[in-house]
Amino acid sequence: PDGTLLACVALANGGAPQLHIRRLAQLTAMPLSGTEGAHSPFFSPDGQWVAFFADSKLKKVLTTGGAVVTLADAPNQRGGWWAEDGTIVFTPNNRVGLMRVSEVGGGTQPLTQLADGEITHRWPQVLPGGRAVLYTASTEVIIGDDSTLVVQPLPSGERTVVQRGGYFGRYVASGHIVYMQGDTLFAMPFDHRRLAVTGPAGRAVDGVRSDASRGSAQLDASQVGTLAYLQGRNAFDPRPITWMDRTGIITVMRAAPADWSNPQFSPDGRRIAVDIRADGHDDIWVYDWARGTSTKVTSEATNEERPVWTRDGRRIVYRSSKSPRHPVRETVSWRLADGTGDAQVLIQSNAALKPEAWHPTRNVLAYVATMPVTGDDVMMLPVEGDEAGGWTPGQPTAFVQSAAREWGPAFSPDGRWVAYQSNESGRDEVYVRPFPGPGARVVVSSAGGETPSWSRTRPELVFASPGVDYYRVLMTAPYRVENGSFRADRPRLWEARGVPVRHILGEREYALHPDGARVAIPQPSNDDAVGQKHLTFVQNFFDELRRIAPAKR
Repeated sequence: PDGTLLACVALANGGAPQLHIRRLAQLTAMPLSGTEGAHSPFFSPDGQWVAFFADSKLKKVLTTGGAVVTLADAPNQRGGWWAEDGTIVFTPNNRVGLMRVSEVGGGTQPLTQLADGEITHRWPQVLPGGRAVLYTASTEVIIGDDSTLVVQPLPSGERTVVQRGGYFGRYVASGHIVYMQGDTLFAMPFDHRRLAVTGPAGRAVDGVRSDASRGSAQLDASQVGTLAYLQGRNAFDPRPITWMDRTGIITVMRAAPADWSNPQFSPDGRRIAVDIRADGHDDIWVYDWARGTSTKVTSEATNEERPVWTRDGRRIVYRSSKSPRHPVRETVSWRLADGTGDAQVLIQSNAALKPEAWHPTRNVLAYVATMPVTGDDVMMLPVEGDEAGGWTPGQPTAFVQSAAREWGPAFSPDGRWVAYQSNESGRDEVYVRPFPGPGARVVVSSAGGETPSWSRTRPELVFASPGVDYYRVLMTAPYRVENGSFRADRPRLWEARGVPVRHILGEREYALHPDGARVAIPQPSNDDAVGQKHLTFVQNFFDELRRIAPAKR
């Protein structure tokens, strides 16, 4: 806070992302042991501690190093702030209001409630004196598309929208709120005592690295007027679909930029299904890359996401999402892959559902359901019948169910094994279990792993390993089956250069082609390829803010 210390997450010598502390009077940063996988750090008011998120938890550690202390669960965090009263305000998940917990841990209490139409409150900041909290609210999945900056008086009172169309608001000691629109930082004068905007906004800095999908930005300002930020652009922008081969060579598959996610190839590899977001709505599309044609599969009023091909390539299974307040919040349905005919509902629930994979020889869907007590669990749904007589979904059963978070199941080519990811060890790793069971699970990844895929042409598992921020690196683990037991070798890079793959809006950031020799990924930008090795510092930043956005007298 006093401008003498900087906390950042960095990769060093090819290891896992780790929290580093640098005194600005020194040339090197010190890694903090036990902080692997850290995200979104923030200091205590006295600067003695730094809080961060890792392994689906909110944690803290002394800035000089030492034992890491776990404070609360945070399965899908969206920022936090350490208040002067000894509490931490944070967003533990991406579809909730703000929560509060003591700086020493314990139970959490809700701090804000979502208003009608809102899906999230995130990136909080408790204003000086603790009289109010500033946060980003949004009604849109892509936060930057419909975000507002809100000030909520504490302990209670009517909230005030202070800026529409901005995100990642931060009050700074010059008497301004700075906030992002795209990759530009704006500033508006603000009286934190009256909780009122006191003048028009001004354009402060262009080319700040941000992520409009999550409403975040890579910047911070000290109380003495120094701004630190990463140069770049909005990391979440519409992009083409590209091929990447095992040498790291990138070529274009689908040139038209789009907000696409959750790719999956058809069994014959000639088509790829994705969900595409346009005009505030998600639909399933199929792109025949060999012919260069696109087919819109869904046109419902709800959001359709997460396409999964059936084993014969005739149908696509997908999720439909309604309002969080709807009594039947989500359904899993299927329909013909050419978009003709009617959809048939396979499962419906007021909890989250995520279709993931179809068995290669049986009519069984692997999906993830968020259960009231155990959270995300891997489930199996048999579907009985045929095209002539019709199809009937059977009774779902739990395949992996525990207090940990399990998701991303994928069937092996012979259908005898299921790979999935779980945070049972404290961070997400890839595991394999026999299907339909029983049998012991085998850990595959060693430094974090997610979204596993099986090669159909060679005995290997491909998965994504965490990089810095929201980037991933593809890994592969050769395997063999000996006397009915699954054995995995040490993971290594899937392609030689370790090309960073942007983690897109959905949970699948890549799709492995059936030939095992290439993947579909978002087209990398120059920022992705180069990585971030330099921070930009602006001294006397407050003087510039007072010039471009003076308060009205």
